[in-house]
Amino acid sequence: MANKKSALKRWHQSLKERDRNRSRRSAMRSATRRLRETATEGDTEATKEALSAAYSSLDRAAKMGAIHTGKADRLKRRLAALVAKSAG
Repeated sequence: MANKKSALKRWHQSLKERDRNRSRRSAMRSATRRLRETATEGDTEATKEALSAAYSSLDRAAKMGAIHTGKADRLKRRLAALVAKSAG
C-alpha cells in the first residue's frame, strides 16, 4: 500500500487505467475473432467490413497504450494475409 498521498492517487489512477485497457483489449480481440469467423464463411462484403472494424479496433488500442504499436501492426498484417488467403 502507498504511503504518500501522491503515490496513493497514482495507484488509484493505475487501477482505472487497467480497467480501461482491459476493455480496449477485449474489444480488439472480439473484432479480430469476428473477422476470423467471417473469413472462414466466405462472405467477402462482411469480411471487408470486419477487416475495417478490426483495423480500427487495433489502431485504437495501440494509440491508447493498451497494446504496443508493433503488436497492432503485426496483427493487422496477419489478418490481411488471412483475408487474402480466404478470398483467393
